[in-house]
Amino acid sequence: MTTPSSPPHGTGYAEVIGDPIAQSKSPAIHNFWLGELGIAGRYAHCLVKLEELGDYLAARSGDRDWRGCNVTMPHKLAIMPLLDRLDPLAARIGAVNTVVREPDGSLTGYNTDAPGFLEPLAEELAKTHLFRMARVLGTGGAARAIVAALAAENFVIVLAGRDPAKARAMLDELAPGSDHHAIDLTHFGDSTDFPFDDREGCLDLIVNASPLGMTGQPPLGFDFSHAPPGSIVYDIVTSPLDTAFLQAARQAGFATVDGLSMLIGQADIAFSHFFGAKPPRQHDAALRALILS
Repeated sequence: MTTPSSPPHGTGYAEVIGDPIAQSKSPAIHNFWLGELGIAGRYAHCLVKLEELGDYLAARSGDRDWRGCNVTMPHKLAIMPLLDRLDPLAARIGAVNTVVREPDGSLTGYNTDAPGFLEPLAEELAKTHLFRMARVLGTGGAARAIVAALAAENFVIVLAGRDPAKARAMLDELAPGSDHHAIDLTHFGDSTDFPFDDREGCLDLIVNASPLGMTGQPPLGFDFSHAPPGSIVYDIVTSPLDTAFLQAARQAGFATVDGLSMLIGQADIAFSHFFGAKPPRQHDAALRALILS
């Protein structure tokens, strides 16, 4: 990944764009860090419809105070051809979630979702495992980053989507190898009596990388008979933060990771790009309390 640009402290603003966007927790995260560091910059959200992306970027690229933006649904793929250059990781993943305005007004696209997703799993990933498997639900822009990140960490991936052919194509592109599997999302909705083997020494993840279960979206259908013993259940949805999927996982006795963990992790890298400073991560507990209040 290239080195972030470093605008001077006390100047500039950034924002998160998407449709819808009012539910985004990114402004709370970035503004908390700005306040803790005494930086006079600001961070907001901006509703941008798909057909408005080009006009939005044209207007912002001419604004010297604009440091860039985070990108959420449904723009992570659509924004790519509108940028001047792509960071190598974003180009490999094929999705952008962070746009940085360079000093000359040009726009560079980054993907901070992949490292942000892995951050809360760092302790587990530092261990040696006999086998790693991840069941990933969803085939959108965030799923692309997650699949690429998991493949780099030597996971066998089962990717589930409404269109299994799309899931297969994504695996072939981002995680080449014959061990990965693409299936229909409905496969996980019904119970199974599959006899899981002894999972000692294995790392199993169940990841909701789709918008299912988000406020205003249909629920995610997942029967936890598909989760091997000892699985970690991870939901990237942030509204609501404690999704029905996570609640059911805890009731079934599984460890869970919520979407705020990934959001804070990816925001850390984006903040450095926008404001040229490392976020004060020692205050993560206070940040979570603020967001949940």
